[in-house]
Amino acid sequence: YESDSLDATVADMEKLEKIFAEEAIAEFFDNPTVPREEKTALIDEIAKSSELQPHTVNFLNVVIDNTRAGLMPQIVREFETAYNALTGTEEAVVTSVVQLESQDLAQIATHVQNITGAANVRIKTRLDPELIAGFTVQYGRDSSNFIDMSVRKQIAEITSEFEMPSVNLEV
Repeated sequence: YESDSLDATVADMEKLEKIFAEEAIAEFFDNPTVPREEKTALIDEIAKSSELQPHTVNFLNVVIDNTRAGLMPQIVREFETAYNALTGTEEAVVTSVVQLESQDLAQIATHVQNITGAANVRIKTRLDPELIAGFTVQYGRDSSNFIDMSVRKQIAEITSEFEMPSVNLEV
């Protein structure tokens, strides 16, 4: 039961991370001129639409009562760090131009698991049209390891091969 509750809580935290990524949400909750009833109504709406666990909703109320909604992204990161350490989980951020298929993400997770020896791998996805095509994967402590399978990188490599050193022709 405990691990099911922990998995549900980490899923809730990921939902809150996405919701509070919009600065306007945190600003609304941290604004002292907004009546508590309006904040409560929005918390209830978030809880219902995101299907949050009751203990997550209680936690959210405590954060908001203490005007700390602006810290939610850091709070979520700290929670995930503790969760990952507790469960032997490696987090990998996959950035691509379009949303990758779940089987592609599963293959990337398996590859990261093989490289790191982690018991579990959690994939977070981000979109970046500047990659042109392909994807990148960041993993490891402080996301210090990087796999670049993007077309942008290939173009940069080809471009650098054609760049000639500048020659000064003045005598």
